Amino acid sequence: MREIGRVIKFYNSFFFVKVGDELIPCKLRGLLKRDKKIGSAVNVGDFVEISRLKDSSGVIENVQSRRNFLIRPPVANVDRVILTFAVDAPKLHPLLLNRFIVLAEKSALNEIIICVNKIDLAAAENFLAEYESLYKVLRVSALTGAGIDELRKILSSGVTVFAGPSGVGKSSLLNAVDKNLRLKVGKVSEKILRGKHTTRVAELLEFGDGFLVDTPGFSAVDLSEAGIDKNNLRHCFKEFGEFAGACKFLNVCSHSHEPNCGVKSAVERGELLPERYAAYLTLLAEVGGKS
Repeated sequence: MREIGRVIKFYNSFFFVKVGDELIPCKLRGLLKRDKKIGSAVNVGDFVEISRLKDSSGVIENVQSRRNFLIRPPVANVDRVILTFAVDAPKLHPLLLNRFIVLAEKSALNEIIICVNKIDLAAAENFLAEYESLYKVLRVSALTGAGIDELRKILSSGVTVFAGPSGVGKSSLLNAVDKNLRLKVGKVSEKILRGKHTTRVAELLEFGDGFLVDTPGFSAVDLSEAGIDKNNLRHCFKEFGEFAGACKFLNVCSHSHEPNCGVKSAVERGELLPERYAAYLTLLAEVGGKS
């Protein structure tokens, strides 16, 4: 008899699947291992069909269809992503912020939130205010507790992924939300001002009526891994859509070198954030487009 459960984590070659109140260590059925389209796609957050074995472990027989998939970090069936950065130590780099936003947009998530930690380190009352017309911006401090109540409320339902570079305090924030989580926290190197990778694996952690995911920190994000290319990158900058209809080369304009481009005109008029457009051009060149 097969049962349906959710993959909570992958560790030591086992997929740990939650079925009811049980957490069952599972391996992949041999057929799934040979089918690269299926076997390589079993990830945290997936709903799977399993069969029980006599030793209380299980075998994953099938993977159910997903609502969405966050390619980096790899988590399936996500309700929201909280892109976490720091005001300082390490400083927020606009291009890296926009890389993460692009990945989240490509993953078709319901909700994208920008969270700025360590506001105690600077006068940051309006930090990233220019992004608030596009995304919800939370300003918090794991040290002082500022903004933690609002963050806790957001986490109370659905599946929330925390993503961001190392050292910005993702694990510290989650510990501030609920001290019982007891996630490992690393110090930021004074020499290079980067955080140590204290979170090793993505894992669904039960919280309230939902789950939260503290993901390994990283800074190098390859857009090609998410299937982003010169033809679809522009769709990951959602504010471009309002002005793209005015482009001379409708539906094929890259918003970079073409004449009579509605997006470029909007930037010149101050109706689009120059920082976002500059990031777009840099990422466009990276994925093989003109800039």
